[in-house]
Amino acid sequence: MRAIRSKDTKPELAVRRLLHAMGYRFRLHAKDLKGKPDVVFRKRHAVVFVHGCYWHGHDCRIAGKPAQSNTAYWGPKIQRTRDRDEATRATLEAQGWRVLVVRECEAADLEATSARLREFLGPPRAG
Repeated sequence: MRAIRSKDTKPELAVRRLLHAMGYRFRLHAKDLKGKPDVVFRKRHAVVFVHGCYWHGHDCRIAGKPAQSNTAYWGPKIQRTRDRDEATRATLEAQGWRVLVVRECEAADLEATSARLREFLGPPRAG
């Protein structure tokens, strides 16, 4: 468990590279915002979270089933994570932030992710 990173994961780096190539400029892991969003666009009042499918309980081919050896632990742990994610989203939206969640399985399809990000953020600013 110690080797599991919360920042700079492969899906997060892929999304950040994609955003940068699309012309967007952003900040990372804002400690003053609930949940420390992975990517923050302050002027657009928008944040992007990149969630690992397993750890955030997404039902997809990447995530699979929680560990079969200790289901009494993993089931509630993943549910707490999902509940915390929803509370974080609700808090940020109540503060006027727009929130987008990109899942690990979605980040693999760069074309679809690019279109989704552009729709969420609008055109990049000329700079």
